[in-house]
This record gives sequence, C-alpha cells and structure tokens, in this order.
Amino acid sequence: MAITDIATRTYNHGWRLDPIVRSLLDTDFYKLLMLQMIRRLYPDVRATFALINRSTAVRLADVIDEGELRAQLDHARGIRFTAKELIWLAGNSFYGRTQMFSPDFIAWLAEFRLPEYDLRKADGQYELRFAGPWTHTSMWEIPALAIVNELRSRAALKDRGRFALDVLYARAKAKLWGKVERLAALPDLAISDFGTRRRHGFLWQRWCVEALKEGLGDRLIGTSNVLMAMDNDLEAIGTNAHELPMVLAALAGTDAGIAAAPYRVLRDWRDLYGGNLLIALPDAFGTAAFLRGAPDWLADWTGFRPDSLPPIEAGEQIIRWWREKGRDPREKLLIFSDGMDVDSIEATYRHFHGRVRLSFGWGTNLTNDFRGCAPFPTTGLDPISLVCKVVDADGQPAVKLSDNPAKATGDPAEIARYLRIFGDAGRTEAAVTV
Repeated sequence: MAITDIATRTYNHGWRLDPIVRSLLDTDFYKLLMLQMIRRLYPDVRATFALINRSTAVRLADVIDEGELRAQLDHARGIRFTAKELIWLAGNSFYGRTQMFSPDFIAWLAEFRLPEYDLRKADGQYELRFAGPWTHTSMWEIPALAIVNELRSRAALKDRGRFALDVLYARAKAKLWGKVERLAALPDLAISDFGTRRRHGFLWQRWCVEALKEGLGDRLIGTSNVLMAMDNDLEAIGTNAHELPMVLAALAGTDAGIAAAPYRVLRDWRDLYGGNLLIALPDAFGTAAFLRGAPDWLADWTGFRPDSLPPIEAGEQIIRWWREKGRDPREKLLIFSDGMDVDSIEATYRHFHGRVRLSFGWGTNLTNDFRGCAPFPTTGLDPISLVCKVVDADGQPAVKLSDNPAKATGDPAEIARYLRIFGDAGRTEAAVTV
C-alpha cells in the first residue's frame, strides 16, 4: 500500500491532477441500492434535489470560486462507470448476497451519466439544484456535497506554505490516530467509515480509511464509500436513506397516504432485498410517530439506524418498542451514525454493550476534523452542516420533519401539514454542527 504525501499533493495540486470526483463509484453504497429500487418501481418519477447549507454563517459563495465549482461539476458529469467497476459490482457479494445488482441494472449503469445542474448565487450562498428523473438526480447528492466541501477546504489552504501544510496534516493524522487508539480499547466494536459526504477531501478520506484498517483490524467492518470498499478490499456498507419516504409521501397526496408512506417504502425494500439489509431508518417524520404506527412485521427486521435523536435516548426508545413487541433486543442491531465521534461512540458503546448488537457509522468527525490542527489562524477548515435533499417529486413539495426540528426541510406550510399528520411528540431541537 503506497502512502500518499497529502501535504505535497495539496501544495502542488490542480484539479486536473486531483479532480474531486474520480469515479461514479465514489458515492455511498445506499445510493446504488436505492437507485436499483427507484429504477424498478418508480422509473417515471421526477425529483429535484437542492443543496442546503445549514451553517448559514458560512457564506459559501464568498469562499468558493464559481468557475472552479462549475469545472468540478462539469467534470463529474463527464465520468462513466468503467468496465472494471461494473464487473466488480456484478460479481461481488454484498451483505452475504451474490448478484445483489441485476444484470439489466448493471447494463443500465454502463450508460449512466449525471444530469444537468442549475447553479446561481443568492445572498452569499450557492443555489445548486438538480431537476430531472429521480433515477438520475438522486445520484448527484454525494458528489455535489463532496465537491463543495473539498473546494471549501482547498480555498482555506490556498497559498499556504509547504511546511505549514506538512504540519497541518501531521497534526490531523496524530489527532485521528489518538481517536483510533481509544476505539481500539473497545473489544467488541463494529465501526464503518461514513465520511464521504462532508469529507475534507478524497485523499484524506482514503488515508483515514487505511488508518482505520490498520489500527482497528476486523473491528473496521467496512466503508459506505463504494470506490474505497473496492480499492481496499472492504465491505460496502449502507442500506437506505430519508429520500425514499420523503418522495413517496410527496407523491401520496392525501394525509392517509402520507402517514402510510414510511411503511410502504419498507415493504418495497423488504420485497426487493430482505436478509441483512432489513435496517429501518425511523426518523424522517419523527421516531415516536414511526414506532407508534409501525406494523408488527417490522419487529422481525434486523435492526434500526436512529439518525437525529441523541444516541442513547434513541436506542432506549427503540429497545422499549422491541420489548413491547415481544422481541429480545440482544438479537437486534442498532446502528448509530449521527454526528458520532470518539466520545459519543465510547459512551454509547458502554451504555448498550451486552444489551443489543451495536454498530457505528463514523462520518464527518472522522474525515473532516481539522479543528485545532492548523498552524495558522483559520475557521475555514471547521466542518459545516451541508446537505443535499430532495425538495419536490413530480411537482409536489417534499418534507423531512426529523426528530430535531433544526434538521427539518421543506416549505413551512407543508412542514405544518406534516406535523398535523405525524404529531410533534419526541422532537427536540438541538444545534446542528455537522
């Protein structure tokens, strides 16, 4: 394994040498799983995605050059899946299942390209939108986030000296390795890299994954990044995301249809995948409402991935629900992934160890934690809360309520309607930092 001198590459790089998106596999695994389902069941639905900067104090349009942003977006549009990548997807086993992706889906991917985008500036922010067939616009989410985040990092490091960059990355490596040493003390730990969307940069994420692989051994169970899974002989990790219930609720129209949308998604998911991919994401419209209306068959699924409540509170709520359904939580799996870092991973591990099967997705605080590492004054390397969410489906507004109102997205009138349908129980506002 060759170790890249990231400081030298940063000092010397131009985007033609180091494009931010290098492959259409440089995305999260759940995107491909969802895409296969979307293409099969909803091939004619149109959906619009939009970049949303929840860290509004950071004026991205004042930091990132528009020409550079367009160049990187255009470069991503020119990429195709390679024959090697498609052979790997078709022939590899995922979650214990061979031929996860059907031959017709693989053939369709061979012709796939990212669709057009619309970019403008407004009040110091970029308005970046992707409108078109859901089968295509969905695939913009991860590369768009990676591009904007890395361009912000590059802007913060522009014109910095070679030795200053060397010190920066040396300190960041030492900081990460200190976290790895703490996590290595947790004997039954199961952890994955979930850091693609808001990473400092591609090269840095690759270094982080390789460091975890050496430092944690088989306690690193995989990465959500499909390209890095392929290149590092790791499991590709991921199931489904909020966009599925958001789109189906938008398409439903009636209040009853909106209320039923989260469970309709999971029925479709079960019929297509089953097995170890039966992980429910309960918080799109509030975990309390989700559990209150959840069908009994959901209690037989492998587990849950709580995403916007404090982890211990969320885990206890789901464990109570399993017990009410007569299930043994020790046989179930909880995956914690919302803003996790070494302190919260340790605390959550110790709280639940032995009571439930545990896994952690380590995201932004793995691949973009340079706080305190720069030998020069800057806040430009601090991570921000940047998302790319579906905002409409077939012309109907899409909404995410979340357990944390600060993470809600959508038109205020539609958010109010969804709150009337699902209720406000259990939703607690907290600052969103990553």
